[in-house]
Amino acid sequence: MNPLLWPVRSCANGLGLAWWARVETHSPNAVYWFGPFVRRGTLESHLPAFLNDLRAESPGSLDHQLLRTRRGEPLTELD
Repeated sequence: MNPLLWPVRSCANGLGLAWWARVETHSPNAVYWFGPFVRRGTLESHLPAFLNDLRAESPGSLDHQLLRTRRGEPLTELD
């Protein structure tokens, strides 16, 4: 992520306008949040690399959703 755009992303996130990917894995059971992005298209272009990194860990299954929301820490939630 471009550090010069961080204030814009932070503002969009604070207003609930940022795009996030919510990625849920099973075996292990975890939820990962990837973002924030100002534009959905930018999220969609960066998401495959993130999903490939998670697939390399060989989860039992992996599902994702794209959401426009406000999100804070933690960005990983384990069951």
